[in-house]
Amino acid sequence: MSSQDIPEENLPAEQGTAHGAAGHGGTAVAQRVDEDPFHDPGLPAHKPRIQDIDERAAQRSERTVALFFTLSMLSTVAFIAAFVAFPVDKLVYIWPFGRVSALNFSLGWTLGGALFFIGAGAVHWARTLMSDEEVADERHPIEASPEVKAKVLADFAAGNEESGFGRRKLIRNTMFGAMALVPLTGVVLLRDLGPLPERKLRVTLWAKGKQLINMNTHEPLRPEDITVGSLVFAMPEGLKDDSHDFQKEIGKAALMIVRIRPDDIKDKRELEWSHEGIVAFSKICTHVGCPISLYEQQTHHVLCPCHQSTFDLSDGARVIFGPAGHPLPQLRIGVNAEGNLEALGDFDEPVGASFWERG
Repeated sequence: MSSQDIPEENLPAEQGTAHGAAGHGGTAVAQRVDEDPFHDPGLPAHKPRIQDIDERAAQRSERTVALFFTLSMLSTVAFIAAFVAFPVDKLVYIWPFGRVSALNFSLGWTLGGALFFIGAGAVHWARTLMSDEEVADERHPIEASPEVKAKVLADFAAGNEESGFGRRKLIRNTMFGAMALVPLTGVVLLRDLGPLPERKLRVTLWAKGKQLINMNTHEPLRPEDITVGSLVFAMPEGLKDDSHDFQKEIGKAALMIVRIRPDDIKDKRELEWSHEGIVAFSKICTHVGCPISLYEQQTHHVLCPCHQSTFDLSDGARVIFGPAGHPLPQLRIGVNAEGNLEALGDFDEPVGASFWERG
C-alpha cells in the first residue's frame, strides 16, 4: 500500500523526519509504544449503520424483530397443541434420528424455537436499532452517590429513547406477547406431575355380576373352593395378565378371600356382605398401598409386610396395629346361577392408600 492510499490524518506529521529518526523504518508512533507498552489508542471513530440514516432500513429491521417475536408466539402455541395432540406412547420415524417419541420430539423443537426466536429478536433489535456507540466511563465506588443515581436514571431514559421502545409499538407489543406466552410452557408441563384422577381412584373393575377369578388357576371360584383358614387371591372376570393395563387395574382390584365361621364374624355388615362366611376384602393396604399377603388363621388377622399394619378380618378389617388409617374396603359377594362367586357391586370406598378426597 502506498502513502497515497493511507488517509492523510493517519500519516506522520513529518514523514522524512520520522523515517530518519527511526533508522530502519521505525516511526514516532513505534517509539511512543516502546516507551509506553500500555498506551491507550482510544476508540475508533463511530460509523453509523444503515438503520441510523435510513428510516426504511430501520422499519425493515423492526419488522424482522417483530417476525422473530411472532414466530416465538407461534412456537409456544405449537408446544401446547403438541402436548395435547400426541399421546405419550406414540412413536414416529424421523430421519436421521430413527424411531422417537412424537411427544418428546415435538415438545423439544417447539420449546426450543420459542426461546430461540425471543433471543434472536432481542439480538437483532440490539444490533440494528439500539444505539451502538461505545461510551467510556470511569470506575466509581461501590456505593452510589446521588449524582450516580441521577446519571443512571438519565442513561436509562436515554437508552429508552435510543431503543425506540416507546415509539416502535410493533416491536414492543410482539415482544410482550412472546414473553407472556413462553411461561405457559412451564404451566402446561405441570400436567405431567400426574394424570388428573377424576374418579379413577374411586372405582375399580369390580361391578355387579363379575365373577371372582382365581389368580393362580384363572378359573372362576366356587364356594366349595374356599375352606376355613385358607387365603385365596382373586381378580375380576375379564382382566388378563397380558393386557397393557393389567398392573394399573390389579393395583386397585386385587382381592383376598378368606372363609370364617359365621359365628366368628363380629361385624354385622361384614356378615351381610359375605356368603356362608366367605368374605372378600381389598388386598391393598390403606397405608401406602402395599399388597397384603400374611394371614393368621387362628386370629383372622392379616399383616402388611411393609410397615406391619394389622387388620382384623373378623371385625370389618379394622386396623388393630400399625400406621394404616382406614379398614380394608370390603367387596359384597354372592353366588350366580352357575354356582360361582360373583361381585354384587364395586367397593364402597376408594381402595388403597388414603387420599384427600377419600369418601
